[in-house]
Amino acid sequence: MAVALGPFGWWRRWRRRLSAREVSRMLLLLLLLGSGQGPRQVGAGQTFEYLKREHSLSKPYQGVGTSSSSLWNLMGNAMVMTQYIRLTPDMQSKQGALWNRVPCFLRDWELQVHFRIHGQGKKNLHGDGLAIWYTKDRMQPGPVFGNMDKFVGLGVFVDTYPNEEKQQEAQKRRYSPGVQRVFPYISAMVNNGSLSYDHERDGRPTELGGCTAIVRNLHYDTFLVIRYVKRHLTIMMDIDGKHEWRDCIEVPGVRLPRGYYFGTSSITGDLSDNHDVISLKLFELTVERTPEEEKLHRDVFLPSVDNMKLPEMTAPLPPLSGLALFLIVFFSLVFSVFAIVIGIILYNKWQDQSRKRFY
Repeated sequence: MAVALGPFGWWRRWRRRLSAREVSRMLLLLLLLGSGQGPRQVGAGQTFEYLKREHSLSKPYQGVGTSSSSLWNLMGNAMVMTQYIRLTPDMQSKQGALWNRVPCFLRDWELQVHFRIHGQGKKNLHGDGLAIWYTKDRMQPGPVFGNMDKFVGLGVFVDTYPNEEKQQEAQKRRYSPGVQRVFPYISAMVNNGSLSYDHERDGRPTELGGCTAIVRNLHYDTFLVIRYVKRHLTIMMDIDGKHEWRDCIEVPGVRLPRGYYFGTSSITGDLSDNHDVISLKLFELTVERTPEEEKLHRDVFLPSVDNMKLPEMTAPLPPLSGLALFLIVFFSLVFSVFAIVIGIILYNKWQDQSRKRFY
């Protein structure tokens, strides 16, 4: 005779056939699916990735504004539209940025950027591009794609204007054709606050790597992904409309502190473009580490790259207090008076000796 199992009887009966680990994994899967943040396997040596909503941005762009409760802040000429956030319009001398208010304390993460760059400018008559940031400071306007120079952290640049190739003859004299760039161009830079971005050379002296990325005026979606796993920085792009990631930059030994901020910015000068951000999605990557890797991958406090020497930051001398300044001036005067008195005494003795020689 059949026995009714009740509403959860089937679960208790099935659970007897599963190990405790399998049960915990299934419960975690059900919980994540129910929360809308389903896990997705990302590769060998990694298990799952989880969307972090506090560091992500998507339509209808709720939580963007200037209030203290907003997760994202706009700066400069950036404005929220229905289908995108426009960092800068296709107008001269504009500057805009979008910054996350919540610092990121994840060890391993992946940021997917859905963006669009378009405008009326023709070949080499558009600019200047946009940047994606993971930096210590936020909301600091400046000349580097709309952000401050000598930043602390990571910058990824989608550069659309070749400043270095404005004078092609000089370009040919300086470099062989094998190393000349084709723009638009994606590059990355890690800075500890001591380096300046070289605009005249499009950041070439400080870049970690780069690749050509034809991203302007396309009629399909363009994406960029920045992945940071076990101090390994990987940048890939999907700009061909094939929904496939293509490698751009891969750098091992990149040391980025936790607690920095994500942001994106853009700037236009004499040349311009529309620079639109459609979404930013940050995923936490759960990565298994051996005890040796745990010891090796300890937290760092200043960005750096293995096998790449960054100038050391020199701390500025603290300003002198009022008492210290008074003492310095006082003893300087005393020493000066003492030196003058000694000089007068020695001069008088020299005069007396000179008189005795004539008698």
